[in-house]
Amino acid sequence: MAKSKPTMNIVFVGHVDAGKSTCVGRMMFDGGAVSEQEMKKLKEETQKYGKAGFEFAYVMDNIKEERERGVTIDLAYKKLVTDKYQITIIDAPGHRDFVKNMITGASQADAAFLVIAAPSGVQPQTTEHLWLLRTMGVKNVAIAINKMDAVEYKEEKFKQIKEEVSKLLKQVGINPDTTTFIACSGLMGENIIRRSDKMTWYKGPTLREQIDLFPAPELPTNLPMRMPVQDVYEITGIGTVPVGKVETGILKVGQKVKILPGRTGEGIQGEIKTIEAHHESLSVAEAGENIGVNIRGIGKKDIARGDVICDASAPVPIVEEFIAQIAVINHPTVLAKGYTPVFHIHTAQVPCQFVELIAQIDPRTGEVMKEHPDFLKNGDVAKVRIKPQGRLAIETTKDNPYMARFAVRDAGATVAAGFCSEITKKK
Repeated sequence: MAKSKPTMNIVFVGHVDAGKSTCVGRMMFDGGAVSEQEMKKLKEETQKYGKAGFEFAYVMDNIKEERERGVTIDLAYKKLVTDKYQITIIDAPGHRDFVKNMITGASQADAAFLVIAAPSGVQPQTTEHLWLLRTMGVKNVAIAINKMDAVEYKEEKFKQIKEEVSKLLKQVGINPDTTTFIACSGLMGENIIRRSDKMTWYKGPTLREQIDLFPAPELPTNLPMRMPVQDVYEITGIGTVPVGKVETGILKVGQKVKILPGRTGEGIQGEIKTIEAHHESLSVAEAGENIGVNIRGIGKKDIARGDVICDASAPVPIVEEFIAQIAVINHPTVLAKGYTPVFHIHTAQVPCQFVELIAQIDPRTGEVMKEHPDFLKNGDVAKVRIKPQGRLAIETTKDNPYMARFAVRDAGATVAAGFCSEITKKK
């Protein structure tokens, strides 16, 4: 079997109406991922909703309410194969109240396009979007200056916005000199896939070419093996088969593993008997691969969703409490000490209590604004101490960023997101 192309997750972020969905839709259409018929149908629909010109956005925005309002509410995912990669495109909302979904998207992304509309330029939220990308660990960012058709494809306008954005990039610690700025128009299809003859002054890549210029995501095969369990199946003739994605490290047949927290929190030892991916048996699985395994010594009642299969010689810590940096995204009132929502970390869901609000942090500079705030509201970034109300396996960003990020959910909504910076292990 031929080794498939490396996978890469790309998130499109930017202010509402910057034209993110249109850029993505145009790329899908010009790249042949959306048929003429489908496009025709969407065009008719845009007219029905009085949103002519929104047909490319409709490729991504498939919720009825979004069509009527013309905004992206939830994360939309689309697949695209380029010369170099298999791409999953995440179109993240730019609307103020949709930042929560954007964080979820950014935390899965290897690279990002920040889309800025040429007529309106930098917006108050642009800094926030950049900051969130940084917080969530997205290293590779390219800037798409869109809607160039609305400024008559003028180079001066492009240069002016490039300068404004460069200042912001410096603020969040991204070097503007090594960042690509693309002059494009999603609606007109200029510099999305085909080169524009309307901007002969622009010498850089098209949006599609830039995707292949992003460096391949580094697979964390050098970190200890971690495989969070997504589901557990009973398969006739094989036995218990936990499935999930190898987040970090390398898993081999014959390897000694430990299941944590397991039923007892002590962890259960086992040995990898077989590994399977897409109905093929493997001797080795690396970070990034989705697999099923059969483990000698492990039965159906020993393992469940949320457990982590680890290298026995370097097990994941089970924590008494931990310190995290969080961004409050969508809390109905205010978040105070004693609050106990559900933390979603890798595949686990564990209720955790905020036991101390250590400090409120300025998202633009990373400096402390206020020690021990009484409460946190939407938009606040803070350092907090958290105590799990159940057994939780989590690592620090320094030790393993793939096992450090989490989302905080309550009553079906994402309230906050963040990452773990320090842990106190269970005795």
